[in-house]
Amino acid sequence: MKTANGLKSLDQFIEEEYGPKGKAKRDAFEAGYEEFKIGYLLQQARLKKGLTQSELAEKCGTNKGYISKIENDIKEVRLSTLQKIVELGLGGRLELTIKL
Repeated sequence: MKTANGLKSLDQFIEEEYGPKGKAKRDAFEAGYEEFKIGYLLQQARLKKGLTQSELAEKCGTNKGYISKIENDIKEVRLSTLQKIVELGLGGRLELTIKL
């Protein structure tokens, strides 16, 4: 199904390319997207605070390379480390949601 201008929505594209929710290919895609999203959200929060990767790393007791790897989805981040980055490094609060 296409819109009036002939373009598909992102949801339509994902459905066609990866299948419906619950299929293995779709689940793998969505898991990868969530990991990418965490890095992107951290990067945007860091930039909004006006911090370099080095400054953020120093504030939360890690190194620039680690921050870079998280932001670029090269390295997975542990929940406890993510909380430290958000709270100590960015001065924020980490909130998680589980949807069923």
